Amino acid sequence: MTMLTALKNLPRDARDTLFLLAVIAWLIAPQVNNLPLWCSAMAAAILLWRASIAVRGHSLPSRWWLLLLLVLATAGTWTTYRTILGRDAGVTFIVVLLALKTLELRAQRDAFVVFFLGFFTLLSNFFFSQSLLTAFAMLVGLLGLLTALVNSHMPVGRPPLAQAARTAGWMALLGAPIMAVLFVLFPRIAPLWGVPADAMTGRSGLSANMRVGTMASLALDSSVAMRIRFEGATPPAHALYFRGPVLSTFDGREWRPLRSNFPTRFQPAAQLQVTGMAYRYQVTLEANNRPWIVVLDATPDKPTINGYTASMGPDLQWTTDRPMADLVRYSAESFPDFSYGPPRAVAALQDYVDLPPNFNPRTIELAAELRRDPRAREGTAALIAMVLERLRTGGYTYTLEPGVFGTHTADEFWFDRKEGFCEHIASSFVVLMRAMGVPARVVTGYQGGEPNNVDGFWTVRQSDAHAWTEVWIAGSGWLRVDPTSAVAPGRTGSLQRLIQPQGAMAQALGAVSPALVLNLRATWEALNNRWNQWVLNYSQARQLDLLRNIGFESPSWEDLSYVLIGVIVLASMAGALWTLWERRRQDPWLRLLQQVGIRLRRLGVIVPDTAPPRSIAEQLRQERAWATNPITPALAEWLLRLEAWRYAPAGQRAALSTLQREFKQLPWPPRRD
Repeated sequence: MTMLTALKNLPRDARDTLFLLAVIAWLIAPQVNNLPLWCSAMAAAILLWRASIAVRGHSLPSRWWLLLLLVLATAGTWTTYRTILGRDAGVTFIVVLLALKTLELRAQRDAFVVFFLGFFTLLSNFFFSQSLLTAFAMLVGLLGLLTALVNSHMPVGRPPLAQAARTAGWMALLGAPIMAVLFVLFPRIAPLWGVPADAMTGRSGLSANMRVGTMASLALDSSVAMRIRFEGATPPAHALYFRGPVLSTFDGREWRPLRSNFPTRFQPAAQLQVTGMAYRYQVTLEANNRPWIVVLDATPDKPTINGYTASMGPDLQWTTDRPMADLVRYSAESFPDFSYGPPRAVAALQDYVDLPPNFNPRTIELAAELRRDPRAREGTAALIAMVLERLRTGGYTYTLEPGVFGTHTADEFWFDRKEGFCEHIASSFVVLMRAMGVPARVVTGYQGGEPNNVDGFWTVRQSDAHAWTEVWIAGSGWLRVDPTSAVAPGRTGSLQRLIQPQGAMAQALGAVSPALVLNLRATWEALNNRWNQWVLNYSQARQLDLLRNIGFESPSWEDLSYVLIGVIVLASMAGALWTLWERRRQDPWLRLLQQVGIRLRRLGVIVPDTAPPRSIAEQLRQERAWATNPITPALAEWLLRLEAWRYAPAGQRAALSTLQREFKQLPWPPRRD
């Protein structure tokens, strides 16, 4: 209560400044995870500094301070991004500029610049996320900016913020139909529609390489990777393998896509053959700035994805012609029962046997020992069975926290630690198979997921990230082998996950009602997914479908532009007719008197809405600041003639337009800021 009282007792300038600073902080807050630490800290420090100046009534800093801070911000942006252009660098710079501009709030024109920068910062939030939560937060920010803008135009005194907020709310409500029309009809023409992300900026999710020990961090990330709606039956849990990057080159610590030591070794075609039941589905993939399309193994036909060109490599990995920097949706058809790869040995398979020298000597010795086992004579399938049996019975465990591995990662897994996450197990398995002369490689992607009972979508999270292997067998080609299933069968069979430690609040809610927590999360994700589907579904194709429904035979985006222009013209004509009707309905004499009150309020004179012209003239003569003003006698005399016109007989009145012209010609003083 004491703080509220203190805020009420502040001068109006200080109170309005604090409100504007609070709105700016609200606009910047969602960007913190996307901004460098120095930018967030600098913006927060500047806003707190400006708030302290407003509360204490101190003078604003000199321009030298502003110049120094601007140089630091420019240097920080350049050091972080090596450019001041692009999405990330641009947003970082605009956030700092918005904070710095608050240190120049000396006049109303400075406030307008802050408002414009604030609106741009509001829009920049959608460069990173178009979720329902972001949209709601920015709607609140929009109302806050409009409230501050309306408040800056209100007359001097202490008008309540609630009054400005009501006006801002009506403005937003009246503007909503216009925004809806623009959303529906504004042509979505690439590349203008949508803002591409910076080329080198990745997001949480699968990577183009795999350093042993890095995928465990994804298991701690419960954010959504993609949502899937199956058209009909859902594949069994053990078949839910969603293929991502295939990694074949190993340097001892890190797996990368194939980099052959012999460029003349051409990779043979996939030779994919599918059998059994086909599963059709639609995927809503979260933005990851990666070029690969994550699909269920195996997908023979090109996924349907608007705006991108898709192609499949010989390793069955589907990729696009450019990174997918925004939320995208695509359709695919997959066959869990499939075979692919060359049935006979070819030279290119040697790339999947190569191992870096001087790494994992004990694993190589183990491979030689397994090769001497009589069962090895039965072929590659027998070798695979022997290694999987070792994983099942050798005391190996599946864990999120295996510790940091050293130089010989496979040796440590097989002989020392005997525990690891999926990439430790898959990497060690492939190293051992290659040491036995068997072609093998690592495949990364997602395995499993969970159904959302609210909207029927299947949710795949980053915590479902997984690594498995493929082994080449003569006569069969590449065969999926998931060694993690031998260590933890529940990981792929019943979709059991290792759960990271939860916070105190989550533990308390879970203890009270675990079902409530799950239902709340499912409901929120269903709402957010519905929002995403609605936004994604409204593409240029749906716009053209709208034109077909209203009579266009073969619509194009030019037709869409014509319709939009027509709607704008009709709306403008309706607005003009409304204005004419309002003017005819309102007394022109009262309207002219209202203009007098508005002009005087802008000059600092508080004029009651019900004051007659004679009272206004008397008020000007009595106010000290206006008693000696050169305009006062002329304005007072004009006000008396305005009152006389009102009460004169109709036949003796001069034209009101004469008074209107004289009002505009009065020597008005400059407007106060």
